[in-house]
Amino acid sequence: MASPLTKKILIVEDEHDILQLVKLYLEKEGFRTVLAKTGMEGLRQVKQEKPDLIVLDLMLPEIDGIEVCTRLRSAPETARLPIIMLTAKAEESDTIIGLELGADDYVIKPFSPKTLVARIKALFRRLERKPDDGPALYRYGNLIMDLARHEVTVNKIEALLTAKEFGLLEHLLRNPGRVLTREVLLNSVWGYDYYGTTRTVDVHIRRLKQKLPLLSDAIMSVKSLGYKLKELDRST
Repeated sequence: MASPLTKKILIVEDEHDILQLVKLYLEKEGFRTVLAKTGMEGLRQVKQEKPDLIVLDLMLPEIDGIEVCTRLRSAPETARLPIIMLTAKAEESDTIIGLELGADDYVIKPFSPKTLVARIKALFRRLERKPDDGPALYRYGNLIMDLARHEVTVNKIEALLTAKEFGLLEHLLRNPGRVLTREVLLNSVWGYDYYGTTRTVDVHIRRLKQKLPLLSDAIMSVKSLGYKLKELDRST
């Protein structure tokens, strides 16, 4: 795994104390940081600094974190940029909106800086993991997942998946026909003991189906348990 020193994290937060606290903890772990206090400044910093990950507050001046996330996900060059959202609102609707727009994870204020650091590291670990514990290539009909290149194509056209969407798809492709509970998917894909809602998995599965229509019926919901990927016929 690459040294944290090579990783640059953009923190977009308008509350000065929180901004400086997150900066302090990240730099103590060896990460480089770039700061922004408004949504527009955050977008400018993304273009100028090209960060490896964004810690993005939901409530921001000028344009909020939801709009920032929307713009980043709609541009091909930032469609897969890892995003962790910060929100002061514990209501499920706010966190679901962020996840629907493509955020990889979220942390509710007040939060422990150590928890945020752990989630950032877990996200980087998944992105940098070598495909050494299974096939490097998975096929499902016209879909091909190349773990070495971190790429998914359908009919040779690349699908732009976020880190968590990619991780979920990989786990489903590794276990065709098996029921995977939401808890198993959270622990396997998010990479830590998750304290948030299991709706996180539901939202990411829904986005995966939207981006990959051929999986719309193939990823089956198992009531009260989780999901399974329908096994293809051998002749398919």
